[in-house]
Amino acid sequence: MVGVLGLVVVFGPTIVPHDPMEHAHANRLQGPSLEHPLGTDELGRDVLARLVYGARVSLGIAILVTAIRVVLGTVVGLVAGYVGGIVDELLMRLVDIQLAFPGLILALVIAGILGPSLRNLMIALAVVGWSTYARVVRGSVLSVKERDYVTAAQLVAMSRRRIAIRHLLPSVIHPVMVLATLNLGTVVLATAGLSFIGLGAQPPTPEWGTMIDSGSNYILDAWWLVTAPGVAIMFTVMGFNLLGDGIRDFLDPKQQGRLEEI
Repeated sequence: MVGVLGLVVVFGPTIVPHDPMEHAHANRLQGPSLEHPLGTDELGRDVLARLVYGARVSLGIAILVTAIRVVLGTVVGLVAGYVGGIVDELLMRLVDIQLAFPGLILALVIAGILGPSLRNLMIALAVVGWSTYARVVRGSVLSVKERDYVTAAQLVAMSRRRIAIRHLLPSVIHPVMVLATLNLGTVVLATAGLSFIGLGAQPPTPEWGTMIDSGSNYILDAWWLVTAPGVAIMFTVMGFNLLGDGIRDFLDPKQQGRLEEI
């Protein structure tokens, strides 16, 4: 499913014959046909073309936001787990404060303060999501930093920075990879939700949440306007969730042992 989505993002705009921004009022609110497989919207724009270009917007935001979360959360968790002491206490209390607030509500508040735009939406989603990575990375570092090979590196006067990068960072790659994959679907859903209420992409940007918002006014007469982006969101979120579960099972030694016994 994720592979199909990737092909749509890369090759879709070259295959779709229509311009997602082109208005054709004579063709407004036409149902699915050979010329327009997913129909047209209230301005006569091809829904399939807007859906394909919207995939680029939604996935681009998801990848960028997740990357920022991963980098920030990994750095904070690595420093907190390895340095310990007062640094660990301060950083983890900051994480606890952020985790005390529902992520989507906090993102809604931040996006509302900054103003409606894709850039502000990405800032809001990145700010509220890094704390989970910090907790996961810190837990992995605490379980690894007392092992013999880390102690041996300390005895030979290896610098803290080199120990963190060479010995501690590899231990957090697997859990972070699983969490990031699952987060991609969550960010796509959050982006669509915030855009739906007007805090994300602004018309005429072809974004799935914005498409559902504009199509909701015609849902009784033009069901395809909300059905197409809704199915796309569901397909994307389900694909990333299944991929994350598959990666987690593949990287879990206990699960691999059970498969070998079977």
